[in-house]
Amino acid sequence: MTVLIAGCGDLGTEVGLRFALFGHRVVGLRRNGRVLPAEIDGQSVDLSTTKPVIPTDTEFVVIAISAGSPTVDAYRAAYLDGLRNLLDALDDAQVTPQRVLLVSSTAVFDVNDGSRVDEQTPANPKTGTDSIVLDAERMLHQRLPAATVLRLAGIYGPGRERLIKQVQTGAGLSAQSRHTNRIHRDDAAAAIVHLLLRTEHPAPLYLGVDNAPVPANEVLTFLAAELGLPEPTLEESNGPTPNRESQRGGDKLLSNQLLRDTGFTFSYSTYREGYRALLAGGGTRHP
Repeated sequence: MTVLIAGCGDLGTEVGLRFALFGHRVVGLRRNGRVLPAEIDGQSVDLSTTKPVIPTDTEFVVIAISAGSPTVDAYRAAYLDGLRNLLDALDDAQVTPQRVLLVSSTAVFDVNDGSRVDEQTPANPKTGTDSIVLDAERMLHQRLPAATVLRLAGIYGPGRERLIKQVQTGAGLSAQSRHTNRIHRDDAAAAIVHLLLRTEHPAPLYLGVDNAPVPANEVLTFLAAELGLPEPTLEESNGPTPNRESQRGGDKLLSNQLLRDTGFTFSYSTYREGYRALLAGGGTRHP
């Protein structure tokens, strides 16, 4: 049995390594497949322009595509053209995977009032890159109705240390601290493997977020304490190091209840455990 990872970047590679540990053959698709670890058979392919070669024994497909830049054109090329070429390649090879999972984003919820959001909340993305991500979800479910979408919140982990660097350079607290939602990369990878390998067929949609959506100011204050830095103070609107964290992702409380109902448990259930591990040097970011 082969696991096909379409978009084998940092997250996709971590997923592939976990499947390899279970004894599965893993094929990873990315523009430069030569950089992948030995446990993953790399196929160098630009999905936005080219159909990949599909192993005939492919049982599981993980689609973890990412855009090369934050532009509409880049998102359209990656999420729509790339997904279409992958699905067409599956059809051409007459391969029907047992399970297919698309990694998406909770950015498709443009919610800014601090309300609770779960799988039943209607998606209402902003026009542009976020709406393209939702279009990709719809394309997948139109072509493969039994497929699963996992909408991930903000991923942090090895090599994803933007917020730590902001605190180190003196980021201040926001007067209107919005809620922030996160998931450690390792938990995101573990959730993907869990959903694909469990006996019961996955639901069409899950939200991938840890147990602690909290005001962004709380995370900044925690990190400053862990770093042995002075407690951040309220920033001035024209200050040199604004807290951009509170301006990202709207203001919403994402629920992971459906994911936890499957029996999934987090290694880093809140930002505290995750950032402590990160500050201790745990984990490696994959190229």
